[in-house]
Amino acid sequence: MTPMTPMIQTNPRPPIVAPPHPQWPDLDPTAKQALKDRIRGLLKAQNAVLVAHYYTDGDLQELAEETGGHVADSLEMARFGAQSGAETLVVCGVRFMGETAKILNPEKRVLMPDLAATCSLDEGCPADAFTAFCDAHPDRTVVVYANTSAAVKARSDWVVTSSIALPIVRHLAARGEKVLWAPDKHLGHYVERQTGADMLLWDGACVVHEEFKGFALDRLRRLHPDAAVLVHPEAPDEVVEQADVVGSTTALIKAVTELPNPEFIVATDAGIFWKMHQLAPHKRLIAAPTAGEGATCESCAHCPWMAMNALQSLERVLLTGDQEVCIEPTLRERAVIPIRRMLDFAAAQVSAPRLAD
Repeated sequence: MTPMTPMIQTNPRPPIVAPPHPQWPDLDPTAKQALKDRIRGLLKAQNAVLVAHYYTDGDLQELAEETGGHVADSLEMARFGAQSGAETLVVCGVRFMGETAKILNPEKRVLMPDLAATCSLDEGCPADAFTAFCDAHPDRTVVVYANTSAAVKARSDWVVTSSIALPIVRHLAARGEKVLWAPDKHLGHYVERQTGADMLLWDGACVVHEEFKGFALDRLRRLHPDAAVLVHPEAPDEVVEQADVVGSTTALIKAVTELPNPEFIVATDAGIFWKMHQLAPHKRLIAAPTAGEGATCESCAHCPWMAMNALQSLERVLLTGDQEVCIEPTLRERAVIPIRRMLDFAAAQVSAPRLAD
C-alpha cells in the first residue's frame, strides 16, 4: 500500500501528568494468600465478578480466573460484563473500562479498585474540545477508540477497540464514508495505512506505547535474530514497521502460543507478560526498549494508571464500595449506541460464513 502522510488535527494536547506508582507494601506469600482468600469471600458474599485487563498485575489476573471472572482485552471485557449474571462487576483496569461496563450494564453496580486510574488517551481528548472538532467536520463519520470518556463516546458514531478497528473502518470506507478518528494518532495512522480510508486524526498518544523507540528496537533485533517482534498498533510507525505481528493484546498473546520462535520481543505494556508466560512458559519474552538507557520516562513499558490496581485496593473497594462508577442516564443513553454498534458488528462477523482462501 502506498505510504500516506496522516492528516492530524493541530490543537495542542493538554499536558498529561502520570501518577507516581502507588507504594503498596510488599506482601509475603502467607499474607498475600490470606488477602486473596478474604477477597474471594467478599466477591462471593456480594455476588460480584472480577474482570481484569491483561495489563494489570498478575495477582489480579490470577484471582479473576480463580474466582470465575475474566481476563481479557477491552472488547472481551465489554462482552463478558454484558453477559455476566453477577449483580456487581469489579473492573480492574482503567476508568474508561469501568465506564464501558456501566454503560452496558446500568442495572448493575460497577466498582473499580481506584476511580483515579485513568488513561493518557482519555485525558488527552477532552469532551468539549473533541465536540468542537467534530462540529468543524460534520461530513465525517466519527470513530473513537475505546480509550475515551463516556462523554466522547456519546459524541461518536462508532466505538472501536484495537481488535476490531480495521474491519469496522474497512466497512465504512467501502460505503464511501470519510472518518474522523480519535484519540490515538499512531493507531489511527496504522488503520489508515491498512485500509486506505480517508481519515482525519486527533493528536493523541499513549504514554506507554509512544516511548518505544525504533532505533533501539533495531539494535535489539540484531542481538536476537531468532526473535519475533510483537507490536501493539498504538506504537509509533518506526516501531510498527519492524513488527512480525501487529495487533491487539489478544492477537499478540495468540502469536506467542502459535509461532515457532523461541524468543519474542514485545512492544506493549509489560503486564501482558503474565498471560503470555501462563500460556507459553517455554518461550522467552523480552521487553522492547523504551526511552533508552539512563533516560527518564513516565511509564517504562507499564501504565502507571494500571499499576493503581492492586490486591489491597481491590479489598478496600469491596469493603467500602466507595469507588463506584456512576454515569448520568442521558449521557449513558447516547454513549451506549456506538458501543452496541461495535458489539453488533463483531457478533455479525463471528456468525458470518467464512469463504475459502
